[in-house]
Amino acid sequence: MRPAIPIVPSARVLALLAALAPIAVVVAATAPAAWIVAPAAALALLLVMLVDGFLAGPMSDLELHFTPDAEVGQPTTVRVTAHIRRSSAAAPPEVAIGFDPRLGEHGHAHFNLQPAGAPFVFAGAAAIVPVRRGTGTLDELWMRWSGPLGLAVRQIRRPLNHAVRVWPDLAPVRSPTLQAFLRDAQFGLIARRIRGEGTQFEALSEYEAGMDRRRIDWKASARHTTLYARENEAERDNQIVFAFDCGQSMCEPVDGLPRIDRAVSAALTAAYVALKGGDRVALFGFADTPGLMTPFVTGTRAFNRLQTAAADIDYVAKEPNFTLALATLTARLQRRSLIVLFSDFTDPTSAELMVESVQRLVRHHLVIFVTMRDEELASLEGAAPDRMSDIATAVSAHHLSHQRAIVLQRLRRLGVNVIEAPHDAIGYQLIDMYLSTKRAEAIG
Repeated sequence: MRPAIPIVPSARVLALLAALAPIAVVVAATAPAAWIVAPAAALALLLVMLVDGFLAGPMSDLELHFTPDAEVGQPTTVRVTAHIRRSSAAAPPEVAIGFDPRLGEHGHAHFNLQPAGAPFVFAGAAAIVPVRRGTGTLDELWMRWSGPLGLAVRQIRRPLNHAVRVWPDLAPVRSPTLQAFLRDAQFGLIARRIRGEGTQFEALSEYEAGMDRRRIDWKASARHTTLYARENEAERDNQIVFAFDCGQSMCEPVDGLPRIDRAVSAALTAAYVALKGGDRVALFGFADTPGLMTPFVTGTRAFNRLQTAAADIDYVAKEPNFTLALATLTARLQRRSLIVLFSDFTDPTSAELMVESVQRLVRHHLVIFVTMRDEELASLEGAAPDRMSDIATAVSAHHLSHQRAIVLQRLRRLGVNVIEAPHDAIGYQLIDMYLSTKRAEAIG
């Protein structure tokens, strides 16, 4: 048997009862014999409220529709459908859903239900935007609807406990721009054979006038008594490691999302291109201790494994230990690899430790250092001052920007390729640098 839905007074009834109180005082002072008027009016109001609550109509069914998988920073829809025997001319039913804060900035969504076309059916939806990866829950649902007069409200509360898995944002991977690029790029589904480039032997062809003489294969030419040239293709099966600093600085938000989430999205975009190009990709995460280290995968069919592993990269509110992390990574690599390091720094001490660790890393591997441009720092540095405190802020911001530029310059002098760009541009700049590095045969 379905439990009865309680009827409670609306704010309008409470306001009317509050207004009756001074009237009752005036009546009692001027006409004591008529004191019964005020209680009678209040009782009549309560009776009308009960009738209005009865006319609000019973609810026979309530359905919640949601997607159990979402992407960080991308909206996902929660939809509610209710069957209520009431007049559609009354005020629309209201719904509030409480959820884990990682599923939305405020931890709740509020929206109205509208007639859905069928009799006594009301539906509505809200878009929530997850702000962190991991598993969040839809906790509770509250719903209320009023009678025709707006004096009474029926309301319910339903515990939900529905899990929603928040994945890394793959919108850049699905973007038409990248898909069009992959169709036309030389490292697409079918790698174009580029004559005279690369180090992997592909085939022999008869030498023609205009070809580079360095491509002549003299042994094959001697066997066939005619000149033959080697055709090579770009090297494949390179090892690419995307290393993520998951420490304090990378947990700070940029444009509404933590820097680490922006980095994961850019890395997965570049990893997709690398897998298309026949290279092997792995992920490595660290903070105060080394964390996630996936095995190398190859082929786009394995991209889902990278996405699943990236969803488990945690947020750690501690300073990263670059020395331990990068030494651990070096020990696990058996051959020269391309290491893409996503990190950030806020003080000279941590930056010095990072530079020393990267210096040891570049002795055996090719390194790309990726950091997001600090737009807030740039705005503070370039803002027009109105007070003396603004001048002090601008000077401090300029000093921090200068220190940051020095650190990046030191990395460049070590032979590290540095990418410093807005969060929405680092993915495409990383792809460009990866492809240029691959064409130059600098990885193997």
